[in-house]
Amino acid sequence: NPYTGLVSHLRASWLSGKTRPLEYRVAQLEALGRFLDDKKQEILEATELDMGKPSFEAFFSEILLCKNELNVTLNNLCQWMKDEHVDKNLVMQLDSAFIRKDPYGVVLIIAPWNYPIHLFLVPLIGAIAAGNCAIIKPSEISKNTERLVAETLSCYLDNDCFAVVTGGVPETTRLLENKFDYIFFTGSPPVGRIVMTAAAKHLTPVTLELGGKNPCYVSDTCDVTNVARRVVWGRFFNAGQTCIAPDYLLCTVEMQEKLMPALREAITEFFGPNPRESPDFGRIVSDKQFRRIRALLSSGRVALGGQTDEAERYIAPTVLADVQPSDPAMQEEIFGPILPIILIANVDEAIDFINARPRPLAVYAFSCDSKVVNQVLERTSSGGFCGNDTMMHVTLTSLPFGGIGNSGLGKYHGKFTFDTFSHHRGCLHRNMGLETLNSPRYPPYTQQKLGLLTSTFEVKRRGTCTLL
Repeated sequence: NPYTGLVSHLRASWLSGKTRPLEYRVAQLEALGRFLDDKKQEILEATELDMGKPSFEAFFSEILLCKNELNVTLNNLCQWMKDEHVDKNLVMQLDSAFIRKDPYGVVLIIAPWNYPIHLFLVPLIGAIAAGNCAIIKPSEISKNTERLVAETLSCYLDNDCFAVVTGGVPETTRLLENKFDYIFFTGSPPVGRIVMTAAAKHLTPVTLELGGKNPCYVSDTCDVTNVARRVVWGRFFNAGQTCIAPDYLLCTVEMQEKLMPALREAITEFFGPNPRESPDFGRIVSDKQFRRIRALLSSGRVALGGQTDEAERYIAPTVLADVQPSDPAMQEEIFGPILPIILIANVDEAIDFINARPRPLAVYAFSCDSKVVNQVLERTSSGGFCGNDTMMHVTLTSLPFGGIGNSGLGKYHGKFTFDTFSHHRGCLHRNMGLETLNSPRYPPYTQQKLGLLTSTFEVKRRGTCTLL
């Protein structure tokens, strides 16, 4: 296997204890900050070449949010690394019981192409913070960004502990044959199953950040203009190539009639009368993805947009009406600038529609009535939830980000990333003396010993409490 030597080299570095001191972790994290500062312009240029990503969107998603994660980690790492002391029973009052946050060892981070800096860097921040060595596998589809990462990241990080591996499916397949101590994968559910199968051979724990069809319910009581602006922003950011973008709208026929002109107005406001000429609207990443997304335009009726240009890999911001659940656009995650509208009679039917499908990465609900938003929250299940907006929940490092069921396994962002890459090791350090306290547990057993053992170890239930 071509990667066995590399994995072994990193494992030797980890076993040496090099990555464990706080000072080492901080130095590597600060180096990542310099990478973002020094290579800012090159990152903006590479993402523009790969998918026509507007510099505003690239700076916000690939640099600013990464810097936020980095600074939150640097501000809190000393506290996160401390042993967490826990409650003890009567017998162990003089002993030390604590949770030690140990690194896993050598971890593998496989990143996707849609946010090619953010989605390798944020996991890497947590992996370094937790004291691991890491191999980073950027996506070969966003080839300009892949080249930038491969050629420059090694200039900032310790090459004995961190490495970048490039290539496509064959290289990733061979890489996954090696034993890692943790694998963090972001991508599609089908590839997630392949990664999990490879990890199972070595009993390697995984985090899978996958996608899904994120529903967006719009009630009859809402500010239509605000809904349209927030939905258009979330759906067409990065030309729709976002795993948490609203994938389809659920609303009544009356709301659709009000929403359609508001969506048209929002699209024109954001991207002008011809979005193809807008500097603020991106392109599809590859010819393969372009053809896949274009085929979905046959679903329902094109109510807004629908223009395409294969040479530019351009697909206009598009809204589809009269879409049926059996249409192609409802059979897969769209991952492009197309927004289908599904008609439902009421909120109960919308909730039933959501619950009849695999659990998504995000559920969105819009209503001026907070009871309606809470009803959707309480009666559905998803990786995350956002009421009266789209995608903004992902910008808070204080919230866990991750999927459930078909949309993923595990969570990260902020301290959750540190915890994901840390083994929480339960530890008890007892006193060598005071042997009399231990005698009730030793044979020969008697009823008197059992009574003593029960009185010192038993946990009694407190009075009942009521959740308000």
